Amino acid sequence: MNPTSPETVTDQLRWRYAVKRFDTTRVIDTRTWRAVESSLVLSPSSYGLQPWHFYVITDAGTKAQLPAISWGQSQPKDCSHMVVLAARRSLDEHYIDHYLASITKLRGTPTESLAGFRKLLLASIAQSEGKHLDWNARQVYIALGQLMTSAAMLGVDACPMEGIDTEAYDRLLGLTDSDYSAIVGCALGYRHVDDKSATLPKVRFDHQEIVTHVAAAK
Repeated sequence: MNPTSPETVTDQLRWRYAVKRFDTTRVIDTRTWRAVESSLVLSPSSYGLQPWHFYVITDAGTKAQLPAISWGQSQPKDCSHMVVLAARRSLDEHYIDHYLASITKLRGTPTESLAGFRKLLLASIAQSEGKHLDWNARQVYIALGQLMTSAAMLGVDACPMEGIDTEAYDRLLGLTDSDYSAIVGCALGYRHVDDKSATLPKVRFDHQEIVTHVAAAK
C-alpha cells in the first residue's frame, strides 16, 4: 500500500467545506460512491460493536421531501446522495452474540475463547442501561467524521447536517418503531460554481491556541 502524502491530506482538508449549494446536475459515479460507502462500513467504533445503520437516499422524489424536515435547507434535495446516520436505540444480549458470531466467522476465533470478551460487553451494556442511544450516537459521529474525510480525499463535497428533524426523518424512513433512530445527516455531491462559501477563507484557531504537546512527566 502506498500511503497518501501528508501534503495531499492537508490540501484536501483545506479544500473541503460545508457545502451550501450543490450542483444538481452532477451525480457521484458508482465507483467513487462505492469507496465513499465503504468508508462508512469500515468506520471504527468502541469495542467494534458498530451500533449504527446508514440510510442512503438518492431517489429524487424522496429527496424533494427533505428540505421541509431539514429546517428548509436545500442541500438534502440538491445533493447527489443524502446519507442519514442512525444509531441503535439499545444494545442487548442478542446483538452482542450477533457481533461475536461475526468475529468467529471472519477470524475463525473459537466461540469459547470469546467468553471473557462476551462477559465484558454484557457488563458494559448493563452498566449503561438507559443510556445506550446517547453512547451509540457518539459512535455515529465517528462514522460521520470518517465519511467526510474520505469524501474529501476523493474530491467529493459534503455538508454534515444536524439541522434536521430526526423524528420526522424516522417517520420518513420507517424507523419510528425500529431498533434505530436518525441522529445526523450528510449531503454529498459536488459544489455549485456559484456557491460563494467555497472561496471563503477557512476560519480556524491557530495551532498554538487549540493544540498542546504534552511534555514528558518529570
